[in-house]
Amino acid sequence: MRRNTFLFVTVSLLSGLGGSAMALVSGIWILDLTGSTGLAALAGLCVYAPTLAGPWLGGLLDRVPRRPLVIGVNLVLAGALLSLLAVRGPGQAWLIYAVSLAYGVGYVLIDAGETALLPAALPPARLADVNGWRSSAQEGMKLVAPLAGAGLYAWRGGHVVAVLAAAVPVLVAALYGALRLTRTAPAPPAARPAGVRDGLAALLTRRAVRVPVALAAVSIAMSGFTTAALYDVVVTDLALPSTFLGVLASAQGAGSLLAGLAVGRFVRRRGEVAVGVVGAVLFAAGCLGRCLPWWPGTVAASVVAGVGLPWTLVAAVTAVQTYTPQEMLGRAAGTANTAMFGPITLAIPLGSAAVAVGGRPPLVVAAVVCLAAALAAAHGGRRRDGVATPAPAGDEARARV
Repeated sequence: MRRNTFLFVTVSLLSGLGGSAMALVSGIWILDLTGSTGLAALAGLCVYAPTLAGPWLGGLLDRVPRRPLVIGVNLVLAGALLSLLAVRGPGQAWLIYAVSLAYGVGYVLIDAGETALLPAALPPARLADVNGWRSSAQEGMKLVAPLAGAGLYAWRGGHVVAVLAAAVPVLVAALYGALRLTRTAPAPPAARPAGVRDGLAALLTRRAVRVPVALAAVSIAMSGFTTAALYDVVVTDLALPSTFLGVLASAQGAGSLLAGLAVGRFVRRRGEVAVGVVGAVLFAAGCLGRCLPWWPGTVAASVVAGVGLPWTLVAAVTAVQTYTPQEMLGRAAGTANTAMFGPITLAIPLGSAAVAVGGRPPLVVAAVVCLAAALAAAHGGRRRDGVATPAPAGDEARARV
């Protein structure tokens, strides 16, 4: 078990290092080649757009052996990154877009595949802990990888960054190959091929899965909705330079890192639904704290938001892994990723439009939405004969399932 835990956390560290560095460098590279900020922003869209295809890509994981597929996807990504060596001028900028799109598709497949592989490699009682440690590893890399990637790009150019980034998925593939799987998913019946409806059913049938995924979807969407508002609060309301956003990003990252180390214990004690509710409330508190006309309060609020957001995500992922049958985990994980991260593609432009009335109103709206979702989840327990009964928590719920 310790071996597999170490391998999964190391995979998260490496993936966070390569992915975070290339996400920033791709935009900078396109900006230098074309001189257009709009074209540079499209690189990020290419990475996130495949999330909308999560149910279909996740279904692929239920049709073929998962570990070989995840290893193969990583090796293909390494080859795609090496193709960036052909970029010499604006005429080859399309290659960066193509690689970003491949990265987005690979991310969906690998993330869903890893979600499905974890229950086959670890006992159920350890899933929340390992998910939390993986979250901390990824957030920790987000603190250093973008700076390292940008510094390396400024020193030696995009080709060197691409080569180093290509080495990461090769190492990750080797780590996946070293996993010791104790359980394997049975093949789906030939008469019933994997479908999107099955993935939706896996999420919607049980409250223990449906509620944490919904809370994560709302919280992540509101984090995108408040992006432009936070910019406005810093520059207009607090009259601080835009570089102060880097301080807030680091504060939120530090909160997320600490949150990942503690979330496993809370999930075991209180259950995924309760942790999702607390995470949504903490994120709402962070949004309200960012409305304070005092920059130390804004920094503290960013730490609180950084604790709440990954708690909702870890609770949702753990719920999917715990309550979904092995043979459906690929579909369920892919559908859950779309449900949680798909709405942010709409929330970001809505938030950009809402900031026309000022930075603080969108933050208040986001807090109200998250608090309403948390309140609905907290009071939406099982009812019998008109009397509310609290949902089972932690190990008791898993035993009943």
